[in-house]
Amino acid sequence: MNFEKELEKAKTFSDIFEIAKDIVREFLGAEQAGLMVGVTDLGSHSQGFIGAFYSLNSNMIIINKKPLARILQTNPSLYNYYIFHVMLHEYVHSIGSYDELQTRQLVYEISRHYFGANHMVTQLASNMEKFMPNLTYPSHGFQPPQDINIEFVRGIDRKNTNYIN
Repeated sequence: MNFEKELEKAKTFSDIFEIAKDIVREFLGAEQAGLMVGVTDLGSHSQGFIGAFYSLNSNMIIINKKPLARILQTNPSLYNYYIFHVMLHEYVHSIGSYDELQTRQLVYEISRHYFGANHMVTQLASNMEKFMPNLTYPSHGFQPPQDINIEFVRGIDRKNTNYIN
């Protein structure tokens, strides 16, 4: 499968998530079923903002709306690549890679393997701060705000929920 072409023609979060899952399944031979993906405003803090996080307790990937809106305003061509990067990163967490530095390295290796060293996906994995200097990664034990309003993405985990209409 040509993942680069698939990512370019992806129209939804679900499309992008399927690509990330297929790549992880092929590269690592691992997958995580039953995940939910949601978007919400996670706000920002003194060091910047968090792009996304994986919640082990709820088996959920939460993506911050703020950077998505900013990318659409300033550099829309980066949009799918950014979404793919954060989904791939958080999906790798979901299959058991909890160490942040190890996960970043693995996401870089996967990106480079499937997209090449010069592709935007690999550049994001190599140095996200170059493109989004205020992005931070959640530290171990990160707790999201209690009162977040999560908008769940429909169509996530299609292959494992084909019995639902």
